[in-house]
Amino acid sequence: MDILINASEYITLNAIFAILAAGLFGLFVGAIPGLTATMAVALLVPFTFFMDPIPALAMMISVGASTIYAGDIPGVLLRIPGTPASAAYVDDSYALSQQGKTNYVLGLGLSTSVIGGIIGAIVLTFASPLLASFALKFSSFEYAWLALLGLSCSTLIAGQYIVKSLLALLLGLALATIGYDEFTGQPRFTFGQVALLEGVSFIPAMIGMFAIANAIEYYATRRHAQPIARPVGTPEKATFNILAGIRPALKKNRVGIARSSAIGTLIGVLPGAGADIAAWISYAVAKKFSREPEKYGKGSEEAVINASSSNNASLAGSYIPTLVFGIPGDSVAAIVIGVLYMKDMQPGPSLFIFHPEKLYAIFMLFFIANLALLPLALIVVNFLKRLISVNKDIIYPVVIVFSIVGAFAMNNSMASVVVMLVMGIIGYYLQKYQYPIAPVILGMVLGPMFEKSLLSSLIKSDGNWLAFVERPISAFLALLFLVVVVMQAKSIIQTFRQRA
Repeated sequence: MDILINASEYITLNAIFAILAAGLFGLFVGAIPGLTATMAVALLVPFTFFMDPIPALAMMISVGASTIYAGDIPGVLLRIPGTPASAAYVDDSYALSQQGKTNYVLGLGLSTSVIGGIIGAIVLTFASPLLASFALKFSSFEYAWLALLGLSCSTLIAGQYIVKSLLALLLGLALATIGYDEFTGQPRFTFGQVALLEGVSFIPAMIGMFAIANAIEYYATRRHAQPIARPVGTPEKATFNILAGIRPALKKNRVGIARSSAIGTLIGVLPGAGADIAAWISYAVAKKFSREPEKYGKGSEEAVINASSSNNASLAGSYIPTLVFGIPGDSVAAIVIGVLYMKDMQPGPSLFIFHPEKLYAIFMLFFIANLALLPLALIVVNFLKRLISVNKDIIYPVVIVFSIVGAFAMNNSMASVVVMLVMGIIGYYLQKYQYPIAPVILGMVLGPMFEKSLLSSLIKSDGNWLAFVERPISAFLALLFLVVVVMQAKSIIQTFRQRA
């Protein structure tokens, strides 16, 4: 109790102001396709030079939470995920918007993001040492199985296009192999282009396949397009309260929210996993447990509720290894570690010993930052929501400009812009012939993780494949992967029989 009292002394007006200012900044950054949470946090680092430790960390925490949620906004309005974490359920949120439920889906995303963030903060506060020690037991063997489990999500979210989903996944994996081989140092599939030595950058590729592909599709079909009809279904009342009417859905899906928040927190604990993988896996798990799996990808409330609660919960989870052992849970946490060192707060066990009051102040900041997201988002969302009534001849040029800026900002190189444009053309043709884009993104995210873990494991075990199932955790993950494969094999066989 004395620690909590001492910790509360650090929650000053400066810390609250930092949370509010960073939250507003994160909402605007996250709503721009291509500008990620990592970029938003990195942009705020110079401001922390002249701040006390707790307000500085308050900025980091608040901007991370708000940016992840804000990625839902362009997804709902334009079917363009603002951040990678929003890509898993962008089809569902956009479909709900087209049914006249724009306020409703934005309110669902906001409320479940806050709930997931609070659940993650509770776990962070009470289970940090236990979960961090569990994450330290993960070696390359466990990460290989975890990556395979993530890749298997491509068939879980495929719907009726299972074969096309697998082909799209293979395209994503192929793109992930471009660049230097980490183990041999040899360039692969670069065709003599220096710009490809670092590989195909994920963020420009994602911007291209969602934003640019949609813009190409619009301009390619607008001459023959019918006048835009109002969204089907019962029109929404004009209101600024996007939280109105969401309570029944939250009550109905309370088990799913708890399950997805737990999944998100656990995945966040694993270094390198991140909110995007948490969203994909929670989406796939929710679909398997759903009584209406056929709605997934076509406007499922469950999909939005489960995935959005998971990706915000993963943010708190990523701080567990960061604070307890100094191991960054994701790229945002890696920046936070730098800020901690800069403020003479070395992350690790010594933080619990020498600065326990500051540590608990950080825990409090997580609760405050997530609660502050509610009023901040209500203001900003209703401002950005007006984009849906603007003529798309105006919207798409602006989207293209912001996409170019976001792609260029990744490494200040025109090569990223070229990658974005090429991937936009590929994405357009994939959509035209009904190949899902999500598995391509999934392959690009998990491909490098799987390759690195697989090769590291084979080197350590001297080529002994049995080493992948000798450790208890890796054996459990292998069994889980086998179960998923068998379940999906039945779905594929059933699909072919129906076509025959």
